[in-house]
Amino acid sequence: MGVTSALVLFAVIWSLMFLIILPIRVKTQGDLGEIVPGTHAGAPEVHNIGKKAKITTVLSLILWAIITTIILSEVITVRDLDWFGRMAPEATGGETDG
Repeated sequence: MGVTSALVLFAVIWSLMFLIILPIRVKTQGDLGEIVPGTHAGAPEVHNIGKKAKITTVLSLILWAIITTIILSEVITVRDLDWFGRMAPEATGGETDG
C-alpha cells in the first residue's frame, strides 16, 4: 500500500466515522424549547462539532491502523473476496508453458 492509498483509506474512514458520530448527543431547538422563527424544530442548537471531530480522528486512527495492518500483512487479500471465481488462478513460480 502506497502513501496515497493510505491517506485515501484514512479519509474514507474518517468521513464515514464523522457521519456516524455527528448525530450523537445533538440538542435541537425543539428539545430546548427555543425555536427561532423561520427554522425547523429539528435544527441543532448544541452540536459540539470540534469535540466530535477530535473523537472521530482518534477512532479513525485506531480503525485505520487495524485495517492497514490487515492489508499489509495480507491476512485478507483480494483473492479472498473473489466469491464468484472470476480471478485467474494464482501463478506459482515452478510452472512453465513449454
